Amino acid sequence: MAIVLTNATYIDPKTLEFRTTNIVVEEGTNGKISFSDNTPEGSQVIDCKGKYVTKSFTVGHHHIYSALARGMGAPKKNPVNFYEVLEYIWWTLDKVLDKDMIEASALTTAMACAKAGSAFVIDHHASPNFIEGSLEIIAKAFDRVGVSHLLCYEITDRDGLDKAEKGLAETEAYLKNRQGLVGLHASFTVGNDTMRKAADMTKRLNSGFHIHVAEDLYDQTHCEQTYGKRVVERLNDYGVLDSSKTILGHCLHLSENERAIINKSKAYVVQNMESNLNNKVGYFNGKGIGERIMFGTDGMHSDMLQSAKAAFFVGQGFDVIDYPSVYQRFRTADAYLEQNNFEGNGENNLVVLNYDTPTEFSQANFLGHFVFGLNSNHVQHVISDGKLIVKDRVIQTVNEAEILEFSREQSVKLWKKMQA
Repeated sequence: MAIVLTNATYIDPKTLEFRTTNIVVEEGTNGKISFSDNTPEGSQVIDCKGKYVTKSFTVGHHHIYSALARGMGAPKKNPVNFYEVLEYIWWTLDKVLDKDMIEASALTTAMACAKAGSAFVIDHHASPNFIEGSLEIIAKAFDRVGVSHLLCYEITDRDGLDKAEKGLAETEAYLKNRQGLVGLHASFTVGNDTMRKAADMTKRLNSGFHIHVAEDLYDQTHCEQTYGKRVVERLNDYGVLDSSKTILGHCLHLSENERAIINKSKAYVVQNMESNLNNKVGYFNGKGIGERIMFGTDGMHSDMLQSAKAAFFVGQGFDVIDYPSVYQRFRTADAYLEQNNFEGNGENNLVVLNYDTPTEFSQANFLGHFVFGLNSNHVQHVISDGKLIVKDRVIQTVNEAEILEFSREQSVKLWKKMQA
């Protein structure tokens, strides 16, 4: 069934051109939209007078496994550096995840993303004691909510080579049935043998890496001491930067040579400003990297408009970011998905904004409103693959109250297991 958005002000996501029109939204994966006064028989009609309609958003890097962390107790040891943040918080958490916790995390994350205007999520998952089938659990949860996805499992040697092999096996099994990526944690937890096997898999299955790169200086120090080279140089030696599907997360502590390598490569970079601030690991600077930079949330939250604002404001002192480039980075995830022919982010992924601005709003000043005005509270409806998944800020596809209750139950279990 088609959806017709009447009396809408459509904002072209690429040109930012404004036009008042009726929008006919075709249902189906990668469906189209058209501008017409004709209403197909049986269509669902939504009056959008005074509302703004544009392409929905995409989360460039998420961690659904962190969804149940909000409000959890203090770690057994107060971390004094980034490695200890991983060891005593996130590696403690991901080790105790089970099927129900993963499902709860995925459902609540998908709902949060949708309500914040995102209809597509690129996620990076870890659950070392529940690897087999974990990606399918997440995929089915996202499918239930109606949010499209590009998933990967975080392959790593840190829990033993047997777990690394299970991570490789889970990745291969998933990629044979669904679109996804070959995920790795970071260079400092992936030895040469595992790295080679993962790189071979990307070529064999026509995929790309999704890996954390130089998030903390420790990643570079370890790489230089262990392999005699820096992280980007090491990855480049395995050929994974030749793929436009490869995503390099964070990229804070880079040399000029590494920046030049990324710039000349086909890989994309995803910045996660708020996570970097929280972990005190440094500040992102896109200088010399090129324009293939997108935004992620790194599991801090599911609000891409918030991520863009944080990157813009913090970046005034540390980054080469301005009004045009903050919006460009916000939309680069769409360009990434389009270039690589991933499904689920078609024209018929739309967001309807109830933006009650007290000032003129037009193509000429859109960027000022994007930075200083628009936020996720303005998201009224979200359409994904031509289906209405959020209406008047309420999830339409699942019972939100039941899922949140299930999630709260799982969070208590998770926290107890972490303290055991």
